[in-house]
Amino acid sequence: MLMIVLLILAIAFIFGSQNPQTFTLNYMIARTELSVAQAVSLFTVLGIVIGILVTLMWRISRVIKSKRKLALQSPTKKVSP
Repeated sequence: MLMIVLLILAIAFIFGSQNPQTFTLNYMIARTELSVAQAVSLFTVLGIVIGILVTLMWRISRVIKSKRKLALQSPTKKVSP
């Protein structure tokens, strides 16, 4: 998995370094000038981080659901006095 990520980053870097042009990035509250290399690197890293966060949230929700399911399935033992 790590090799795939490193390969994608290397391809993004090679693609970006071959394009020295700059462009203007407009977003809600500001505007900035970026080179293509910076934009490719920024958006690649941003996509990887968002993907990792979504995957972690999905796994945590599955663990919580499985714990709830186990809690509902196993009857609680009551100690009678």
